[in-house]
Amino acid sequence: MRPVIFFVRLMVCSLLLILGAIASAQAEPAHGIAMYGAPALPPDFVALPYVNPDAPKGGRVVTGNTGGFDSVNPFVQKGTPPWQLRYLTHESLLYRSQDEPFTLYGLLAESVEVPEDRSWVEFTLRPEARFSDGSPVTVEDVIWSLETLGTQGNARYLTFWTQVDAIEQTGPRSLRINFRDPDRELPLIAGLRPILKKAQWQGKTFAEATLEEAPIGTAPYVIESFEASRNVVLKRNPDYWGKDLPIRRGTNNFDEIRIEFYGDTNVLFEAFKAGEISYLREFNAEKWARDYDFPAMQDGRVLQSEIADGTPSGITGFVFNTRRPPFDDIRVRDALIHAFNFEFINETMTGSRQPRITSYFSGSDLGMQPGPADPAVAALLEPFKDEIPEEALTGYALPVADGSARNRGNLRKAMALLKDAGFTIERGRMMRPDGTPFTFEILLRQGSTEQISIIDLYRDALSRLGIGVKVSTVDDAQYELRQVDFDFDMTHIRRAFSLSPGNEQRLYWGSEAADLPGSRNLMGVKSPAIDGMIDAMLAASDETAFRDAVRALDRLLTTGRYVIPIQRFDKSMIAHDAALHHPERIPIYGDSVYFLPEVWWMDK
Repeated sequence: MRPVIFFVRLMVCSLLLILGAIASAQAEPAHGIAMYGAPALPPDFVALPYVNPDAPKGGRVVTGNTGGFDSVNPFVQKGTPPWQLRYLTHESLLYRSQDEPFTLYGLLAESVEVPEDRSWVEFTLRPEARFSDGSPVTVEDVIWSLETLGTQGNARYLTFWTQVDAIEQTGPRSLRINFRDPDRELPLIAGLRPILKKAQWQGKTFAEATLEEAPIGTAPYVIESFEASRNVVLKRNPDYWGKDLPIRRGTNNFDEIRIEFYGDTNVLFEAFKAGEISYLREFNAEKWARDYDFPAMQDGRVLQSEIADGTPSGITGFVFNTRRPPFDDIRVRDALIHAFNFEFINETMTGSRQPRITSYFSGSDLGMQPGPADPAVAALLEPFKDEIPEEALTGYALPVADGSARNRGNLRKAMALLKDAGFTIERGRMMRPDGTPFTFEILLRQGSTEQISIIDLYRDALSRLGIGVKVSTVDDAQYELRQVDFDFDMTHIRRAFSLSPGNEQRLYWGSEAADLPGSRNLMGVKSPAIDGMIDAMLAASDETAFRDAVRALDRLLTTGRYVIPIQRFDKSMIAHDAALHHPERIPIYGDSVYFLPEVWWMDK
C-alpha cells in the first residue's frame, strides 16, 4: 500500500510542477498590462498620445484648496494632508494611461509579468529608479511599502494586502506577489501602490508620522517648504531619475507648484479673481456663466476652458448612515429622497444647467438602463430577488418634482412612506414609531458653501414634513475624524469612478468594510447581493460580462436609496491664467488630476 501512496504523491507533485511550468511558460514580461485585452501603446512608444512631447519646462503654478492640513503624509490614517501630495511626490511601479479604460505602463518597473489566470504578478525594477535623495529603489523598498501600507496605512490600502498570499524577491531587481484567489485586477492594483523608502522609517512608527516628516518619494516633485494649514511649496527635482522616460515626456512641466489654503470657496474665488492663484475648477454651471465677467477675464489675462470627460457620473450627494435608525429603513430613505426637491434646487443653484446624477454609473455604457433589467443583468440579480428592492429587476427612476418650491406631490408621497414606516404627526411634528420627535444631523465641512446652500433649501422642505434638521459645519480635522468613526446621520459624499471599476468597490460598499473605521463605505451597507455583484464584476473574463455585472451593481446601489444624488459634472470647467496651456487632444480621463497640472505647461 505504501508504494502505491508514494507513487500517487509523486504523480501529483509532477503534475503540479508541469502545470506550474506551463503557467510560467505562458507568462512573458511586458511593458504594460490592461484589464482586458492588450495595451494600446507598443513597447517602443515615444510619448503618451495626449501630451505635448515638446512642452516647454518652467514657470510657477499656484492652486488653491479650501480648509487646512495638519499632515504631509498622505499614506496613513492619522491627519489631514493636502490631497495632491499622493500624486505629485510619489510614484508607483506602473503608471496609468489617461486615454485607456484601465491600462498601466512601466514606471518604477521596467516590466510586468502575469500568467493567464493572474494568480501572481512579477515586477522587474528599472536599474535607474531613484528616490529624491538619490538612493536607489530596491526590491526591499517595494516589499516593505506594500506590507506597511497594507497593515499600517490608510484604510484604502488595507483590503489589497488581505488578498496577498506571499511576496518574495525573485532576483536582484525583481519580486513576485502570489494572490490568495486569482483576480484580473489585483496585478494592476499592486502596480499602482505608492513606493516609499524603507530606511527612512527604521526605528519609527510609520502610522504615527508627524507633521515635520514627509515621506521620501521618487516623483518629479519634492516638498520645499510648508506652513500648516496655509501653504505647501513643491519644487521640480532637477535630478529626477525618470525625466527621460517616454512615459514622462511632455509631463511635469512646471518648476514650482504652490498650494494655498483658503477658508471657503468664496474666499478661494476672490483670490483667483485677484490673480493670487493660477487656475480654478468650477463645479457650478450657473456661476460659470454668471460670475466670471471680471477685469482679468475681460482683458484676456484669464481664460475659461471646458474639457469633456468620458467617465461615468460617479455619485455625488448626501449619504444616509444606515447603521443608525431610522435610516436603516428603506422607506424612510425613500421618503427623504422624495422630499429633496432637486428640480427647484438645481434651478436655484445652477440655473438648471447641470443634469442630475441618475445612477452611480450614469453617463456611460456601464450605467443601469431604463426599464426592467435585461436578461443577462436579471440573471445575476435573480438569486437575490427576495432580499433586494423589487425595482432592481422591474426598473427605477428618481422622483421628479414639478419645479415649484412647494413640491406638494412628492411631499405627499414622502408622508405616505413615513406613515407606512410607523411615523405619525403630532402637533405639526413628525414622530418616530417610539414616540420621539424625528430629528437628525447633517454633517458638513466648513467652507463647503454650495453644499450648505443646498441643505438650507432641503431643510425648509423637511420642516414642512415636521422633521427637524441640525446642520453641523466643522473644521477639516473634526470632519475627517467624524467620518472615520461614522459619527453622522447624513453627510456629503463624492465618489468618482473610472471606466474600469474594480476592487475599490468593496471598500465603497462591501459588507466587510461597513464597520471598518476609516473605510469609505460611509452608508454602512451590508448586502450579500451587492457583494455578489462585486464578485461577479471582478471575476468577469470579458468586457460583456464585466459590463453586465456593473449594471447589476448600479441597479442595487441606486434602488437601495443610500444617497440623495445631486447634479453631475459632465465636463470640467477650468478658468486659468492665459499663459497656461493644455494639449489639443483630450484623453478620456480629461478631468483627472493627472491631466491638470501634469500635462499642462506655461508660456516662457
